[in-house]
Amino acid sequence: MNDAFARARALLLHHAGDLEGARREFRWPELDQFNWVDDWFDPLAAGNDAPALIIVSEARGVSRASFAELSERSKRVARWLQDHGVERGHRILLMLPNVQPLWETMLAAMRIGAVVIPATTQLTEDDLDDRIVRGDVKHMVTDAAGAAKLGTRHALGVKLLVGAVSEQDPAGFVAYDEALTAPPSIAKVATLARDPLLLYFTSGTTAKPKLVLHTHGSYPVGHLSTMYWLGLRPGDVHQNVSSPGWAKHAWSSFFAPWNAGATVLVHDDARFSAKRTLAVLHEHAVATLCAPPTVWRMLILESLGEKPPQLRELASAGEPLNPEVIETVQRAWGLTIRDGYGQTETTAQIGNPPGFPVKLGSMGKPLPGYDVVLLDAAGSESDEGEVALKLAPRPLALMDGYHDDEVRTQAATAGGYYRTGDEARRDADGYIHFVGRGDDVFKSSDYRISPFELESVLLEHPLVAEAAVVPSPDPVRLSVPKAFVVLVPEAEESRETAQAIFAFTSEKLAPYKRIRRLEFHALPKTISGKIRRVELRKQEEAQRARDERGAKEHWQGD
Repeated sequence: MNDAFARARALLLHHAGDLEGARREFRWPELDQFNWVDDWFDPLAAGNDAPALIIVSEARGVSRASFAELSERSKRVARWLQDHGVERGHRILLMLPNVQPLWETMLAAMRIGAVVIPATTQLTEDDLDDRIVRGDVKHMVTDAAGAAKLGTRHALGVKLLVGAVSEQDPAGFVAYDEALTAPPSIAKVATLARDPLLLYFTSGTTAKPKLVLHTHGSYPVGHLSTMYWLGLRPGDVHQNVSSPGWAKHAWSSFFAPWNAGATVLVHDDARFSAKRTLAVLHEHAVATLCAPPTVWRMLILESLGEKPPQLRELASAGEPLNPEVIETVQRAWGLTIRDGYGQTETTAQIGNPPGFPVKLGSMGKPLPGYDVVLLDAAGSESDEGEVALKLAPRPLALMDGYHDDEVRTQAATAGGYYRTGDEARRDADGYIHFVGRGDDVFKSSDYRISPFELESVLLEHPLVAEAAVVPSPDPVRLSVPKAFVVLVPEAEESRETAQAIFAFTSEKLAPYKRIRRLEFHALPKTISGKIRRVELRKQEEAQRARDERGAKEHWQGD
């Protein structure tokens, strides 16, 4: 066991309920050679039959795996990967739903120094191609649906398929179960804390997603701050509502709970059911629950009923949570949903940890290990401006950088600060309140949407001359993508044209990115010709507040 990591963890557990004490005393551990699986998970798992992972699947029933079992099975997978040519630094695309091999593969890859590229199962073939090419992917672990999207377009090394391999699957895939036949002994690979571990594709203001690179230190150790914010304790059953492939899944369904020695509980269902979600909290003695605001808004539409007996902590992240939702849950259960803030590029930076007085509408205060400031337009520290992190000293939990994009990395870390691109204000009590995104990226449900990416697809349609995408307020999803479209001169602004554009973009975009509303409308521009999306945002917010539609507006569900 790594003593420096263990001491840092113990300090935060000791200071539960004492944010100021934790901030004052906590320091990121100084690490050189470090492998979280070897130095923390395996010592935790040795002889430990407590459940590490519980998957409640509406299709497959309930499965459980102990810490000891996951340790042993992941060693077998690691050995098989080594025997079949997976080397330190090789990149593995991991595209699976919430099934046990997802966690086993993550552990196995860490053991041998491979780099994991998590991917959502909602990727289109084009999205998958982009990740394979720009991510320099050499191997892939997926299921039948993912294998079908891959086809035969890429020559990869190892191709593991979870489930039985059939004649319909592309050639070269091997059943994942075969990897479990390998012996649980591997050639130990020494990794440094600064070695690459995770490569996340995340939406930005350009057509192509950014590549965020994390190390063996930044996420495994960095999520000590997330553990503290969530209020996790050893032995807790922790449920996180998040889809695999996104950073939040690694945050709260992997590193933070297991840093605490808690059980990860996953409710896997094809369609979200608020009623069933509430039942799972009772059935599996969930102690801590983290869910995005969209889920919280859907839950309060149900009768919350009595508080689940073991439920102690509630958290939310992804976008600001409406005060009325917090108050509704508080009245029903006597518990307060605590908001938090972070990015794919970091772990939890700002939050309301347990025992901390919550101010409705605030993200809270800086968490242990982070020195958070707000920078005004001149780059000076202020009470309102861009959320930034001081880099002296540099937080261990900050990404290594944007992979293969030194210009973007330098811009984000210039002047001794890491700039998040998000705007906030700090009140007289030191609480930080989210204002908006510095760029045009917005959230729909719990997914980040890049307007530029959607606009690029719209412009591929032969009838579209110009397009701008903004968030359209939605009572359940927070917002949905709406496109303001200018057609080519010969095109007709008709219902049929709108339907054709909806159909076209639905074929090109993953479900969570699809255009849901469309309006034929001239685009406001600056004198230099740049589209002023801020004006369209305000117009759309005003229209939704009046519950009106534009004269030439169409909704996908019409």
